[in-house]
Amino acid sequence: MTRPKQLPDLALPPGRNVYFASDFHLGAPDAARSAERERKIVRWLDQIAPDAAAIYLVGDIFDFWFEYRHAIPRGFIRLQGKLAELTDAGIPVTFFTGNHDMWMFDYFTKELNIPIMRHPVSQRIGNQEFHIGHGDGLGPKDYTYKVLKRIFASPVAQWLFARLHPNFGIGLANKWSQHSRIQNGAADEKYFGDDEWLLVYCRELERLHHHDYYVFGHRHLPLDVPVTPQSRYVNLGEWVNYCSYAVYDGHELALRHFEQN
Repeated sequence: MTRPKQLPDLALPPGRNVYFASDFHLGAPDAARSAERERKIVRWLDQIAPDAAAIYLVGDIFDFWFEYRHAIPRGFIRLQGKLAELTDAGIPVTFFTGNHDMWMFDYFTKELNIPIMRHPVSQRIGNQEFHIGHGDGLGPKDYTYKVLKRIFASPVAQWLFARLHPNFGIGLANKWSQHSRIQNGAADEKYFGDDEWLLVYCRELERLHHHDYYVFGHRHLPLDVPVTPQSRYVNLGEWVNYCSYAVYDGHELALRHFEQN
């Protein structure tokens, strides 16, 4: 296992927090419920903005995303507008691609000043070490997806898909995404204990490089699990069932829920 990419240290002024969220899956399971969830996410961003030192969006923000050279998927304009407002106000936002939105290229960076991370990274935030990523394809097993990810991430596959007309290509991808776990709205509540793939990954990395916190999405299950007595694995859950996120105040990383029914 190679050492993860290291981002520059992030200072955390007193009274400021860092926020993490993932798996909004905007676009699923249908336009009406997605729009309702998008408005809730915007309310959450409004609530955290006054004390936010930084915001990390940790993958699968969209149930599908592909950037053509002159077109992007229709919708999600409220979220994009709010993110532009936040970055214009000087609040840094970092976007990690997930398995549903890995085909993000430079639109968010050029238009919204949001850097795109395609792999897990490590970063010192305040006085503690974080390892952050979406979580797909990490740890043991899941061999079929790992092969598919290599195919989808290849420039050839991306070039071929870009040759499809957006009406057809985006429609085809939306049909494919209907097979995802989140589409049926059921909570993904099965926890596998010591066999959790991401927990195995955390323990392997911790033996090589210490981190106080491992922050991932992808599992759709809010989790706060010890890796060692000195480190923890926190999974951010998702926003279809849990509306969960994590906040770091310079001392502790804690899971929270926003307007949960």
